[in-house]
Amino acid sequence: MRNYKEHLLSADKTIKQALQILNELASDAILFIVNIDNKLIGSLTDGDVRRGLLRDVSIQDNVKEIIQENPRFIKKGEDNIQKIIEYREGNFKILPVLDKDDRVVNVINFRKLRSYLPIDAVIMAGGKGTRLRPLTEKTPKPLLRVGDKPIIEHNLDRLALYGIDDFWLSVKYLGEQIEDYFGNGNVKNISIDYVWEDEPLGTIGAVSKIKNFNHDYVLITNSDILTNLDYENFFLDFISQDADLAVVTIPYQVNIPYAVLETNKGFVKSLKEKPTYTYYSNGGIYLIKRSVLKLLPESKFYNATDLMEELIAKEYKVLSYPLAGYWLDVGKHEDFDKAQKDIKKIKF
Repeated sequence: MRNYKEHLLSADKTIKQALQILNELASDAILFIVNIDNKLIGSLTDGDVRRGLLRDVSIQDNVKEIIQENPRFIKKGEDNIQKIIEYREGNFKILPVLDKDDRVVNVINFRKLRSYLPIDAVIMAGGKGTRLRPLTEKTPKPLLRVGDKPIIEHNLDRLALYGIDDFWLSVKYLGEQIEDYFGNGNVKNISIDYVWEDEPLGTIGAVSKIKNFNHDYVLITNSDILTNLDYENFFLDFISQDADLAVVTIPYQVNIPYAVLETNKGFVKSLKEKPTYTYYSNGGIYLIKRSVLKLLPESKFYNATDLMEELIAKEYKVLSYPLAGYWLDVGKHEDFDKAQKDIKKIKF
């Protein structure tokens, strides 16, 4: 993926210098002009250059002579998903992302990304993976390769595909290897911070250590899941239902080959011939309002299911999001073998 800084040009540059960069950007040819403080002041395309030349502007002139002064942009941290969808469907393919001080902190390209969700992501990657030994004796389970890259990288890349660019990885067992592999995320045009568990903190306890989330919504996922979940649809459903927590659930159907009687005190009240029952299991992917995370105990062992039970008891809105796509928990050797086969044919 192209580094977003390739789309930035200082306001003191000439039109000729801008043309050289636009040529290198090829089909992604748009520049965002910034001042000395990296604040956005305009945009520039090939069309702007042509119109300038028709007005007898010289290519040695300053780019400020021909820039568009009010370009569209996205504000980081804002709940702006509808604006994102409007821009994407309105054929605005490349847009700058500004922080609260109007400085450009990213450039998103909808030729490469499917969305730009206002979400922080936490990937839980601290487990020992004991069921996968001896594979995990010297390699943390999240770094076991499925196809051409580690399991955790499939998750991270999928989330980044939907424009999520603020990540926290919760690590413990052989966590140094995970930190060495991903670094700070710059290579992938994202930001990665690490949360170290001194003691095992369950499937969500480590999140209590994070105090600097950038958005009002936090996605928490296990690192050993392989899925083609549509994160934008998941987020839109969460918003439309005004949920406090949403959990991806995996439907399981149980076919009963006999007639089933429903009774009360020995009397038959109804009869169903060979019914099918659908149950939903926990898929290990959660979307949570940041305000809800205040309920997490500080640095104590605490599972996501504990939080769900607490929210239900306190009458918060806990939403089930049944997954229609692919999902696999790579926890055992047979799952790991299945993942190697499935990765060749799953549509991500």
